[in-house]
Amino acid sequence: MARERSRFVCQSCGAAFPRWAGRCDACGGWNTIAEESTEPRAPAGKGVPALAGGRRIALTGLKGTTVGPPRRNIGISDLDRVLGGGLVPASVVLVGGDPGIGKSTLLLQAGSRLSQAARVLYISGEEAIEQVRLRAARLGLADAPMALAAATSLRDIVATLEDERDASLVVIDSIQTMWLDSLESAPGTVAQVRACSAELIRLAKSRGFALVLVGHVTKEGTLAGPRVLEHMVDTVLYFEGDRGHQFRILRAVKNRFGATDEIGVFEMTSEGLAEVLNPSALFLAERRGNVSGSAVFAGIEGTRPILMEVQALLSPSPGGGPRRAVVGWDSARLSMLLAVLEARCGLSLSASDIYLNIAGGLRVSEPAADLAVAAALVSAACDVPTDAASVYFGEVGLSGEIRQVGQAEARLKEAAKLGFRSAYLPAMGERGRKILVEEMRLSELGHLSDLVQKFMPERAKRAQRG
Repeated sequence: MARERSRFVCQSCGAAFPRWAGRCDACGGWNTIAEESTEPRAPAGKGVPALAGGRRIALTGLKGTTVGPPRRNIGISDLDRVLGGGLVPASVVLVGGDPGIGKSTLLLQAGSRLSQAARVLYISGEEAIEQVRLRAARLGLADAPMALAAATSLRDIVATLEDERDASLVVIDSIQTMWLDSLESAPGTVAQVRACSAELIRLAKSRGFALVLVGHVTKEGTLAGPRVLEHMVDTVLYFEGDRGHQFRILRAVKNRFGATDEIGVFEMTSEGLAEVLNPSALFLAERRGNVSGSAVFAGIEGTRPILMEVQALLSPSPGGGPRRAVVGWDSARLSMLLAVLEARCGLSLSASDIYLNIAGGLRVSEPAADLAVAAALVSAACDVPTDAASVYFGEVGLSGEIRQVGQAEARLKEAAKLGFRSAYLPAMGERGRKILVEEMRLSELGHLSDLVQKFMPERAKRAQRG
């Protein structure tokens, strides 16, 4: 009789260890390592290869004609955009987000829209059928012909889906609640999540229906469970936003059938999640142009240009160590930008507490925001408001040079559409002469000190008047 083998697996990151330890060396989590049994491996016979009996696979070249995958529009334009144009049959989508952010609400609305033209199954492992019905009634979706079920046993779910011949979309909410009785570990562990996901994905690929898995996130903001789960699916979507704020951002971080870094903007209302058709106008609706420390950044999220407000506040530091508080931007990049302003532009900010905020609850990651952040910081330091009709974008290097960024024309067109009349941007050279946007005055900057000098005369005028 073969001896049963076991290993110790971290329930946060999926790293395996030969013995138990209090701390995972891979992710640094404490008390996350649990014992899991593994099936004994059958030895190969003498002189017989371990994987004998296979058949030769066909090899082909790169050149050829490939037809794009068929798409099924859900009816929610922002969700269709993030997915790359709609749902692809036999594809698997993983949706992650904080508890209460609106994942179930969005998928219930999407399933209700799609159920008008195709069969949709919604299987909840966290809520009873009555709870889903109450939410649907609040959203005005009670009449949608969508099939509901409340189950957590994977064996029962697979048996049900095997009998479904015409299902187009299956939603599993959530994958962490599913359990397979052949495994001894509890639901939500690495082994259960991996095994349940693999079986559901196999079934979706063989039956041809689109599968949406809802996943929990950890306190660090990453999807809970093994990282291999993100590699098994075709698309990974993150639902972001502050629960105290009405805006929600749906972001694609992986998509085998479309572009990545695409976003959809939604607004949480009493009737559910509503699409924001013009997010730039909404993010700038409460902006006050006569306040120092504010600048408008013309950014790009995926293929969509979005304008957002960057706010900076400087105050004297009462202690020896000044404070740096950042919301919506990289704190390490702020430290780099402050060092460039001091070393290359002669602006002393080391004795001030600095608070930086991206208004609207957005998270900005592209380097093109450097120039807008610098404009907000210099404006706050000089107590001189920026031009209310100007936008800023450009990357700042360590020597203070302002580097070019992509899709400048799309940024300028979005700014002109919202009534902005000037833009501060990197020196475009000959390529910039081809970018013609009506009624937009372009101020090309080669060095960050050029931006600082624009605020110094105004500061001197204010000092004379004061």
